[in-house]
Amino acid sequence: MKTALRLLALLGLALLPFVVNAAPVGSLPLLTVTPGGKGAETYSVSIQVLAVMTALSFLPAALIMMTSFTRIIVVLALLRQGLGTSQTPSNQILVGLALFLTFFIMSPVFTTAYQQAVKPYMAGELPAQAAIEKAAQPFRTFMLRQTREADLAMFARIARHGKFEKPADVPFSLLVPAFVTSELKTAFQIGFLILIPFLIIDLVVASALMSMGMVMLSPMIISLPFKLMLFVLVDGWTLIMGTLASSFYH
Repeated sequence: MKTALRLLALLGLALLPFVVNAAPVGSLPLLTVTPGGKGAETYSVSIQVLAVMTALSFLPAALIMMTSFTRIIVVLALLRQGLGTSQTPSNQILVGLALFLTFFIMSPVFTTAYQQAVKPYMAGELPAQAAIEKAAQPFRTFMLRQTREADLAMFARIARHGKFEKPADVPFSLLVPAFVTSELKTAFQIGFLILIPFLIIDLVVASALMSMGMVMLSPMIISLPFKLMLFVLVDGWTLIMGTLASSFYH
């Protein structure tokens, strides 16, 4: 819960300038910006509340595109497909499991962004622009570590962008799609390794049924207990969760 609140505060901070620029200052009496010392700006409580409420609508997109959620949910969906249990676990269970595993994996990133950006901004020690830049750094570092250079180069070539001298030069407009592309590629690689044992069981069962002339019996009905037994014997859930968590590095 604490991590989720920090994420909401972080997203509200990131969207604050866009909300302010959405309507001209002074068009609404309550939406005021007061200049402070050393170039700092003080926003009214109404704008801060509006920014947080606006951030809630962007939370699903940010959760999918800038965290480990995509890789986790794709791998879990492929696992369920390989087991042959189309509705078990249900979508709600898979999404909930992927969500809390995402919070576990992204906890260092959320904590760093909160300590370096959100907390000083709330205390009035940082202006909004500086806080946004500091809050973006942990996410940029995390996404760059998971992004393949080939995917980043592809989007840079499409955008006709030059070479990047340092990681800080990579704009989020290129980093986010490259990160998502790399996450999907990694998720399918993990899913491929997961599906191989289940595929072997399906082939063996189908061959056995065909050799006995039982062509009218669905192989899925016979192979399902064997796949479940194999998954339980090897402690599959622990292996899957551990592999997904360890596949990310900070």
